Amino acid sequence: MATRKKAASPLLQLKIELAGIKPLIWRRVVVPETITLARLHQVIQAVMGWEDYHLHEFEIAGEHYGIPDPDDPFGPPVVSEARAKLGKSLGGMASLRYVYDFGDDWVHKIKVEKVGPPDTCATPIYLGGANACPPEDVGGPYGYADFLEAISDPVHPEHQQMRDWVGQEFDPKAIDHDMIELRLRNIKL
Repeated sequence: MATRKKAASPLLQLKIELAGIKPLIWRRVVVPETITLARLHQVIQAVMGWEDYHLHEFEIAGEHYGIPDPDDPFGPPVVSEARAKLGKSLGGMASLRYVYDFGDDWVHKIKVEKVGPPDTCATPIYLGGANACPPEDVGGPYGYADFLEAISDPVHPEHQQMRDWVGQEFDPKAIDHDMIELRLRNIKL
């Protein structure tokens, strides 16, 4: 049986920023323009440090992509992300939005910074980032601000409760680049 060689595709350098947080939390990654939005979701989860516990959705030029729910007649129509390719979905646009956890409402602004020449890319390429991703279920940008205030002040009434909840030391400036690269190596394109 012959193996199929992966076709070369233009590579996109993306900058992913978490909106509503200061200092800015961001990651930079390279993916092929043929990546599906479903796979891009996995990449974002890996580089940001999320654990994929919640629903998500992409918005590109007014179109919504995600996992369609036929039982939800109230939201905007959602196109399946499973086969939607990033390059084609962008349709010449240079940015998109990704929302993760509709309760906490983590809005990610994603910008195409560069388009590289066609090349093969077996796994996403991590180029860097800054600042730790907030813990899951912390309550969105406002909850995260409250969380940071509590853990940084030993006399804050919720200090110990927040430390116990997060289960470890939390440094908002720390970023585990090695862990991000390891997580990305598990995503096959």
